[in-house]
Amino acid sequence: MENTIGIQLYSLFLFIIAGILIGIFFDIFRVLRRTFKTPDWITYLEDILFWILTGTFLLFLLFYFQNGEIRGYVILGLFFGILIYMLTISKHFIKISVNILNTIKSIVKQIILWCLKPFSIVWKTIHKALMKPISFMVINVRKLFTTFHKNHISAIKNKKIKNKRRNLQKNVEKYN
Repeated sequence: MENTIGIQLYSLFLFIIAGILIGIFFDIFRVLRRTFKTPDWITYLEDILFWILTGTFLLFLLFYFQNGEIRGYVILGLFFGILIYMLTISKHFIKISVNILNTIKSIVKQIILWCLKPFSIVWKTIHKALMKPISFMVINVRKLFTTFHKNHISAIKNKKIKNKRRNLQKNVEKYN
């Protein structure tokens, strides 16, 4: 009888550890969500991935250590493992992990910006060399069209005024 109680206690502690591992795995997803902003559909995919991996892990443990039997102490072990982890370590794990990932993220960002700096200098030089003449031409062509447009409109207005005057003079001559 001691042997079966010993095996059950061993299984209980094993599933407490499994609960702690599931809590850590859950917090890894929480840390990733806090560090990298993602659209909702990616969050849904992460949730599905979490449940698939957690379910596979639990099925493996159940079949390997329990011969596929789900006992009350297995469920209690998982519950207490997750509870112990969430009440004690979770907050610190998340805080430290987020800080580490944000630091790594900013270092990688600085390295990438530093590596792209020569390309930025070349781009600015090419941009200045090409865009100054192009913008000069665009500005002058725009001025040319603006002056042409103004002259054309004033010519049309003058023509309309002359036509109105002729019509007015013809009407005056008719009535005289």
